[in-house]
Amino acid sequence: MIRQAFSDLFERLGSTSRRGIRPATLRESSLRSRIMPTPIPRELILSLQHYPDTSAKDVSSMKPCVEVGEWVAKYQLIAREKGPNATRLHAPTSGTVQAIEEIPPAVNGQRARLAIRLLTDTDERELPLEPPSDYRSLAPEQMIQLIEDAGICGMGGAGFPTATKVRDALEKGVKTLIINGVECEPYISCDEALIRERADLTVQGAELLQAACLADDCVIVIDNAMPAARQALKEKLQGSAIKLQVVRRRYPAGDERQLVKAVCRREVPNDGHPTDIGVLVQNIGTAVAVYEAIVHAKPCISRIVTLTGSALLTPKNFDAPIGTPVQHLLNLCGVNENQHEFTIRGGSMMGQYLMDQAAPIEKTTNCIIASNNAEIPEREAEQACIRCGYCEQACPAQLQPQRLLASIRNEEWQDTVELGLDDCIECGACAVVCPSRIPLVSYFRAGKEIHNEDHSAQRQSRHWQERFQFHQYRIKKNQEKARSAKVAAQSAGEEQGFSRDQARMEISAAVERVRRRREALARETGHGEEKS
Repeated sequence: MIRQAFSDLFERLGSTSRRGIRPATLRESSLRSRIMPTPIPRELILSLQHYPDTSAKDVSSMKPCVEVGEWVAKYQLIAREKGPNATRLHAPTSGTVQAIEEIPPAVNGQRARLAIRLLTDTDERELPLEPPSDYRSLAPEQMIQLIEDAGICGMGGAGFPTATKVRDALEKGVKTLIINGVECEPYISCDEALIRERADLTVQGAELLQAACLADDCVIVIDNAMPAARQALKEKLQGSAIKLQVVRRRYPAGDERQLVKAVCRREVPNDGHPTDIGVLVQNIGTAVAVYEAIVHAKPCISRIVTLTGSALLTPKNFDAPIGTPVQHLLNLCGVNENQHEFTIRGGSMMGQYLMDQAAPIEKTTNCIIASNNAEIPEREAEQACIRCGYCEQACPAQLQPQRLLASIRNEEWQDTVELGLDDCIECGACAVVCPSRIPLVSYFRAGKEIHNEDHSAQRQSRHWQERFQFHQYRIKKNQEKARSAKVAAQSAGEEQGFSRDQARMEISAAVERVRRRREALARETGHGEEKS
């Protein structure tokens, strides 16, 4: 019994502290000042693709509801998506639609995307909002509809429509709602700044999300490197049924599956979602956006973005309108061009290098890092794997990265599936601890793309094979139907006494009657000639 208790203890410690890595915290510079409201830029670039997946070939996009040259007001719906997982896009300010065109990819591997270019004006004319008279009396489905109308998606980075996620949780009867405020990336501080300055909105948004999905319990989770946010939440949670849980800061503790395991002590199925085990996870920023949508009927038109890096003179967090060019925010911070060698969108661990600083801020953009090789060095030359096992110890998904790497290099795709390649969250912890400097995540991403393309080709092949087989089946069925009809006709003729011999006799008799008739007519004609 004691041995089992120790085993359970070590298992819990392994799920929350042993796996992953512990990078240095680099949030202090961006947290020195309060969240700064962003001056409206001259032009907003509003992407119609709301999912940040850069490898997907067929990513659904929203359809514009406006035309070029049309003037739009703040909060006006300008694009929407139809069908399941639908989302909406609203104008962050008033202005004129200058163009609806493709914009170049922001990061490597991304495709060109359709976007609305909005030429802003200084009037800030807005549509009147119509908030509910008593939002506390709304039914869950009414709350979900308000969330959907506001165009809210997951602001932690996934970008999945929040209304769809909450509706699924309601249907499955989730028991626990987790509000994720764990920022395990070294540079990102937008959630900590949001909690520190708007803790009351965070708590109220969490309560509304709990009411919308009818969860029994709600837990706000932050890491132990957020003292100011922790104190602000403690004050606002007095008298609330929502709990606060603090976890050890360890990368990637903020991952959805890792968080569920740390809080609920339960594993999310490899091919499933947290809602399948009765848990719904939402981001801090999403909770605040839900509060704005339900209480004030305000669409999601802005988000908190961390601007940081050694090349910036005054790093800070901005409340930036969606569509704001990255260059506009960099200019507001001040850039030391001698120190600015590259820009990363996202964190230093999972972020991607920006190809164009005119790229817009999107609903999933949480951080922009302006840095150089001295602060974030280039990866050293790759060397041979020495099978040290450090990558396996660091992997939060408990995979075997070195075996996955060997399978990918040998193109043994079935083995990669069995080893759990699809379960890799691409956190990069394995690559950081690798003494041979092998870019494991790059291999895994490439392996996923190749496997997905192969799987897609196989699926397409099965589709055409099924169509061909159905075509052959239909031809065979029609032939059998024709044969059956012929047999039925013959059977029907036999039942009516049909006989070939009988038919021949009847034909012969008919021919004989015709011959006799002709002879009779000839004789009659001959008699007539003699009389004349």
